[in-house]
Amino acid sequence: MLYRVDQSPRPAVVEFHGGPEGQWRGGYVPAAQMLTAIGVNVFMPNVRGSTGYGMRYQSLDDKTLRWNAVRDGSEAARHLKASGMATKVAAMGGSYGGFMTLAVLVDAPELWDAAVDVVGIADWHTFFRNMPPWRGVLRRSEYGDPNGEEAEFLRTISPIHRASTIKAPLLVIHGRNDPRVPVGESIQIAEAVRESELLIFEDEGHGVAKLGNQVTANSKILEFLAAHLFGSG
Repeated sequence: MLYRVDQSPRPAVVEFHGGPEGQWRGGYVPAAQMLTAIGVNVFMPNVRGSTGYGMRYQSLDDKTLRWNAVRDGSEAARHLKASGMATKVAAMGGSYGGFMTLAVLVDAPELWDAAVDVVGIADWHTFFRNMPPWRGVLRRSEYGDPNGEEAEFLRTISPIHRASTIKAPLLVIHGRNDPRVPVGESIQIAEAVRESELLIFEDEGHGVAKLGNQVTANSKILEFLAAHLFGSG
């Protein structure tokens, strides 16, 4: 889905859904309304692995196929710039979409001008090690076994190991009490990226649910993106 302010070239955000078996569908999307209100176009791709296109498509990012979906995400930014639709491009996403955000930054560092990672996964091994055991059982069928045959592949695709290649300024947001993606994922990536800002909400879990915190988080996101997408840098 593409939400455009108008037909002129302007900054754009590529926003990745969570899941990974999520799906963007047409309709009222608060994040798109928020960003277009400040003059930023929003592109929401359903990369391979998304639902809504059949089980074969949904399985195209399973285990060792995962980086193919990441390349889809990078291609979205490449298309926006090559077509002249976008002057600058940022990546943004939450939960698995946060992993996608970090992953495209290391897949194609030169494409991205800014990024916002909300409760994302930086290291698949620490993600599995620090999550509740019952969740690990559920996620191995999708992501692979960090102690089995996919162990080395999961290390290879963990953005933390290539964090030094990230060129885009990065805003990282997390809730201290997240039961699904441990807060350490955000702390470690923020410490590893040269130009990063870390915002932790002490009274939040997986995402930002409380109204006051939403106002704080969204205000920070808009301020951050405006500075890096409309600025001269």
